[in-house]
Amino acid sequence: MEPETAITELQAAVEPILHAHPQGITEMALMDRLAEAGHPLFTQGERGQPAALYRAHFLLFHALYRLRAALAEAGLGLEIHCLCIRLRRLPGQASTGGELIDGDPLAAFYLDPTNLEGMDNAAVERLIADGLCRTLGAGDRDADLAELGLSPGARPSEIRRRYRRLAMRHHPDRGGDTATLQRINDAYQRLMAR
Repeated sequence: MEPETAITELQAAVEPILHAHPQGITEMALMDRLAEAGHPLFTQGERGQPAALYRAHFLLFHALYRLRAALAEAGLGLEIHCLCIRLRRLPGQASTGGELIDGDPLAAFYLDPTNLEGMDNAAVERLIADGLCRTLGAGDRDADLAELGLSPGARPSEIRRRYRRLAMRHHPDRGGDTATLQRINDAYQRLMAR
């Protein structure tokens, strides 16, 4: 099968799964759903080695970023993070999708197929040891700001202030939800690490 056809089929397989999980789905759960649907790239045997898992991860994120650009034309957004992949409504009018890639280093990375070339087990293990996988999984700034209910131009002092309010409101000891607090904590940590 041609690579372009395989990616198009992967996008087509992913979209209904995302619609079925409006609260979001993790990368591994999405891979499991694709494996259950019989997609050969995502079977457990194919994910057993670091290079195979990296290939599955890379191709999935490649398809997700392409899907995000296509969905933007219909006024839908796609949050892409290994811990939560979910559809969302874009504020305002539909977009062409181009601005969703411009200035997004993760999109640029995953949309460049040369970043998949030469990735054997040793190369993947070097990436992990160098911390690049953690860096690439950092998510995009706008999505993290949106998680905190902030606009893209928010300053660090605003981020800290908003984080403290949300952390207090959503803390389980105060009747909040653990999953919500974890998403808030993760977004805050990524924002402050940049």
